[in-house]
Amino acid sequence: MALGHVIAIGSRLSYDPNMTQPSALKTFLWFQNDLEEALAFYRETFKDVVVREENRMGEGAPLFTADFTIFGHEFIGMCIEGGPAFNSAISLSIQCDGQEETDRLWAAIRKEGAEGQCGWCTDKWGVSWQITPMQMRDFLGHEDPEKAQKNWESLRSMGKIQLSEFVS
Repeated sequence: MALGHVIAIGSRLSYDPNMTQPSALKTFLWFQNDLEEALAFYRETFKDVVVREENRMGEGAPLFTADFTIFGHEFIGMCIEGGPAFNSAISLSIQCDGQEETDRLWAAIRKEGAEGQCGWCTDKWGVSWQITPMQMRDFLGHEDPEKAQKNWESLRSMGKIQLSEFVS
């Protein structure tokens, strides 16, 4: 028996008896090569990675698609050459607790990737990440407008976020 769902359309509610599950939003990542290596790297780097499904185009073939999560965020990865290259128009933002975790993630991601500004870096595959310590919000939203402004200026000059560079 289909459960159906009530769907809000504008200010009206609509019932769809054919829907049995709600829609889901996942981030789709198109890798040019070696999705398997990327997943191994993400497992090692982020620790909280769950791979729910892996698909190959035949026995012994390279990994073609994978359904996985990082920190509970859902992804679908596909590996096939010829698609668009990743760019920084979209980045994956990780808000971490403290400088030590910021340093660890930053070092791991940019080891074979590249450094950007204001906490952005790219991994070996070109995926853009933003690594920001949660404590940064306190500095940027400082109650003293002059200190907040100085902290924003400091941020714009940083590659990796350095909490010690902000004024309290």
